[in-house]
Amino acid sequence: MNNMPAISVLMKPSSSMCNMHCDYCFYCDEAQKRQQGNYGYMSEQTLKNVIRKTILRAEGGISYAFQGGEPTLRGISFFEKAVQYERQYNKGKIRIDNAIQTNGLLIDENWCRFFRDNKFLVGISLDGIRKTHDAYRHDKKGNPTFDRILYSIKLLERFGVDYNILTVVNQKVAENIEEIYQFYKRKNFKYQQYIACLEPLDEVRGKNEYAISPEQYGEFLSTLFQMWYEDWKNGIQPYIRQFENYIGIVRGYRPEACEQYGKCGIHNVVEADGSVYPCDFYMLDSYCIGNFNVDQLDAIDAERLRAGFVQKSDRLDKRCLSCEYYHMCRGGCHRNREYSKDSDTYRNYFCESYRYLFKTCMRQIKEIAGVMDKIKYS
Repeated sequence: MNNMPAISVLMKPSSSMCNMHCDYCFYCDEAQKRQQGNYGYMSEQTLKNVIRKTILRAEGGISYAFQGGEPTLRGISFFEKAVQYERQYNKGKIRIDNAIQTNGLLIDENWCRFFRDNKFLVGISLDGIRKTHDAYRHDKKGNPTFDRILYSIKLLERFGVDYNILTVVNQKVAENIEEIYQFYKRKNFKYQQYIACLEPLDEVRGKNEYAISPEQYGEFLSTLFQMWYEDWKNGIQPYIRQFENYIGIVRGYRPEACEQYGKCGIHNVVEADGSVYPCDFYMLDSYCIGNFNVDQLDAIDAERLRAGFVQKSDRLDKRCLSCEYYHMCRGGCHRNREYSKDSDTYRNYFCESYRYLFKTCMRQIKEIAGVMDKIKYS
């Protein structure tokens, strides 16, 4: 058997269904641009096919992540089946990592027991403080959700569930990051991930009220880093993946996030009907590369190669390739790049954001990397 990298599978057991209505939801936008926006709930047979056809091919390890829509709408029994199928088909006794990204509304004690007992990593969406979270994250009736999500986080903590906070960087979050960071510190949120808000695919940027400009995003990143750096000096900094990855790049390590690697990764993103897409940000009809109910993984990978999705992320503008910070930014996420027909290349919309971050913080990034290298070799 040939050596294979770890396999990454992201499933949407509830398709685009959700019990919240977030103004900036990128998946609502994608669903509206497909011939069929909602595929209903994933069947147990489809779940079985996905796990069987991926786990039997995995060698180094495999990760299963569940996202939405809102995945908890599918119910605990579905996830119990997932764990059962993983054990049934894990003939090679490889490492299996399970994760779920949830808005947190349905989390109760039963969910917490399941997550804890089956070692699920839970990513829970929280957009900062009350005024920033409730600005864009409402339930279906338009009611605020901040208090309910904080209660769910307390439940996760009480049951000893591993979780991280996922914060979408929209305009209000960017404007209030100092207050948000201090609030997260008081709450002892040790694992934080900040995700630049995505605007509707293939539409003019900056038209929506929640959108952030490159200037705003750059100031956000720099401000957040400086606060994080001050906490690092005191040994109390939270884990922020983006910053940890930048430090790793300076130290010669490959970043774990494809956004920071500069090249799209090999992912299998599975809709509820079993159809497969190369990326969560491109789940449109034209990007479908197969279906686990009828195709084997080899056929899906062959179609991925034929479609050239990953290769497209190599076509960067000459200004990117010659930039003094290219080794750090690497062009960023392809979803945030803009296409130039004249040169047949792409350039990141947030290019100046990253340049501002590295211009203002590169000294500290190198300082931390140097300290970590000394610790490693001491």
